[in-house]
Amino acid sequence: MTRTDTNLVSEAAKIYKVLSNSRRISILFFLRNASTEVDVSTIATTLDLAQPVVSKQLGILEKYNLVKHHKHGTHVFYFLNDPDVLSMIDAMIEHVEHTAKEHPTNLY
Repeated sequence: MTRTDTNLVSEAAKIYKVLSNSRRISILFFLRNASTEVDVSTIATTLDLAQPVVSKQLGILEKYNLVKHHKHGTHVFYFLNDPDVLSMIDAMIEHVEHTAKEHPTNLY
């Protein structure tokens, strides 16, 4: 494997780690289904999560360029930056639907 390949694999692993959190996946799905940009309090209320939890998860998603934000007055609105990532999540969910009973109950 070349150095470039190694770097790409390392970066891909970081993205998979970011996506290993069910709250982050829920936020991404919520943003995909939203008809417009959404503020933190709307995400928190809809997903029944505390606002600080949502803010922290959005910060992580934004660090990896999966979401972006813009400010309007005192409100911060979030939107998907990379909808292609959801295709990957959709594929994994489809995989789980077909093979869930074959998975161990505990990974570790």
